[in-house]
Amino acid sequence: MKCVFSFLLTLYSLIGYAQLPKGFVYAKIEIPTIQVELQYCGDNNFVGDIIDGYNANVSIMTKQTAVALKKVQAELAKQNLSIKIYDSYRPQRAVNHFVRWAKVVNDTLMKQEFYPRVRKKNLFKSGYIASKSRHSSGSTLDITLAHLKTGEALDMGSPFDFFGSESWVANTNLTVDQAKNRKLLQTVMLSNGFRNYPKEWWHFTLRGEPYRNQYFDFLVE
Repeated sequence: MKCVFSFLLTLYSLIGYAQLPKGFVYAKIEIPTIQVELQYCGDNNFVGDIIDGYNANVSIMTKQTAVALKKVQAELAKQNLSIKIYDSYRPQRAVNHFVRWAKVVNDTLMKQEFYPRVRKKNLFKSGYIASKSRHSSGSTLDITLAHLKTGEALDMGSPFDFFGSESWVANTNLTVDQAKNRKLLQTVMLSNGFRNYPKEWWHFTLRGEPYRNQYFDFLVE
């Protein structure tokens, strides 16, 4: 089951976005060609359920992040590619949902798909789950590359939110195409004002983010 993925509701969201706090914008308004597929707005994620606070498949971020990401999108368009957003601004209540889930060690519904070699009780210690997330500050993104026209994501060698060394930026156990795709994503993001997270090829934070260490909790809608 997914939240707000139907054509009519998506169309409504494009013409009737909710009022955001000052300094925040909708990605689709600022960058109309960008692709949005929020993984926490459905059940295809490591929890296996819709995450608290995700009421619509819309990407929210700080204005500064959108300005930088627009430059990335323009560069990629020359290669008929696009950014696809898996997550951006994340409400604190969603982070709290992750924390509650992580403490229920017997709930391992999605283990084989997302963390086959990590014991759930070690997710905190390994840095995969935390009580605070940079996403809640509005300038952190989880993204991949996709074909501009078809929306098909490029092969990055591991799925989004896969907990393991396969997802590390330094991983070299990749095919030629996978390595090329990862290098392109890293290059275009780092050259446009973002820094990466070494354990997640998809994770980037804007340098000089405006709300560092501020954790917002308004809904994604």
